[in-house]
Amino acid sequence: MTKNSNKKVVLITGCSSGFGLRIAARLASLNYCVIATMRNMSKQNDLVGEISLRGGEADILRLDVSDVDSIKNVVQHIKGKYGRLDALVNNAGYGIGGFFEDLTQEEIREQIETNFFGVQNVTRESIPLMREQKKGTIVNISSISGLYALPCFGAYNASKWALEGFSESLYYELFPFGINVCLIEPGVYKTKIFHENRRCAVNFFNPKSPYYELSQNVQKRINDHVKVINRDPEDVAVLAEKLIGLEHPPFRNIPDASSKVIYALRRFLPFGFFSWAMRRLMRLNSK
Repeated sequence: MTKNSNKKVVLITGCSSGFGLRIAARLASLNYCVIATMRNMSKQNDLVGEISLRGGEADILRLDVSDVDSIKNVVQHIKGKYGRLDALVNNAGYGIGGFFEDLTQEEIREQIETNFFGVQNVTRESIPLMREQKKGTIVNISSISGLYALPCFGAYNASKWALEGFSESLYYELFPFGINVCLIEPGVYKTKIFHENRRCAVNFFNPKSPYYELSQNVQKRINDHVKVINRDPEDVAVLAEKLIGLEHPPFRNIPDASSKVIYALRRFLPFGFFSWAMRRLMRLNSK
């Protein structure tokens, strides 16, 4: 694509698997110029295969959201080759499971560093391009976990709650410059976050932990839930495409029906009742 092309230029982070892979592959097969990035380039085979299967093409570059130099390099590449940036999809992230006392300070900081500060790092470098052209769209991939909390996922919840607050503030800040900011808040989908990419606290499997029994019970509940989930991650890719194409996309977007129900219950039910229901669901009984 040349600088004079009418194709929209889209930068996507975390494209080695999951939502990022699906979003990149979908947009690459349509009328978009895709810059698909990932931290570990040795994991690009699945993305390359999916893009090829769909008959698309994309720039695949290394970008580590915690490495500002790598972000600057990608943005400079975009500026030099395309001269514009129409959309940014902040997808890179992961989830770590573990009760607070089982998590080390380093594990918590790393979670926040990737899921929250990583988004800020990429966004900070991308905004000037959009501001200069007086338009653009930033799509932050959050989670339904950014709207309500579960036990054993406090670090992940905190990272997504922070992302929600930052995104809402940024929405107002960038509005005068014609830049849209919106969120996608998915529930549980069949992605590698619950399998190969799953991370657990250093003491998650420590029988001496006071939370051992609770954490194993929560893990079983989550595993059982994931087994019966049949939601297609492509739904999130379709939604991302829609938001990028809208002149004024809605700020908050929950793609799956069950997560919409949970959000409504959390929003309108008294906390005492909602928390009682969640304790029952997760089988967190008093000792």
